[in-house]
Amino acid sequence: MKLTPHFSLSEFTLSQTAIRRGINNEPTVEALSNLKALCIHVLEPVRSLLGHPLFITSGYRSPALNGAIGGSKHSAHCDGRAADFVCPMFGSPRQIAELILAKEIEYDQMIYEGKWIHIAIADRPRRETLTALFEPEGVVYRVGIV
Repeated sequence: MKLTPHFSLSEFTLSQTAIRRGINNEPTVEALSNLKALCIHVLEPVRSLLGHPLFITSGYRSPALNGAIGGSKHSAHCDGRAADFVCPMFGSPRQIAELILAKEIEYDQMIYEGKWIHIAIADRPRRETLTALFEPEGVVYRVGIV
């Protein structure tokens, strides 16, 4: 199923963990609507900006899948409002995050996570930009791209 010209539902639901553990990772009707909005309002503009395909590394997560991988209980992935991605044909995740930050793309939250970018939507986008630092005691978030 195509969500937009450059994104299909399967990119957002494929999970090796779900396959191995037999977890149903089909989105709800509401999550599917949110995934379409994420693609239309954020991911298509980012793809156009970068000029290359985005590779979704984590998209929709059913509550069972999110729990299995130890995701946040309030993860925007669970309702289809977030995706993690890379675009190696363009450049590093840091270069991508810096370019997105400089443009007028209406995201709610963007987190530069070192090896990938997490980007999310909301009804009222905050344009919150964070960097995830993976410390021995856990993940620490800093404002901006550090």
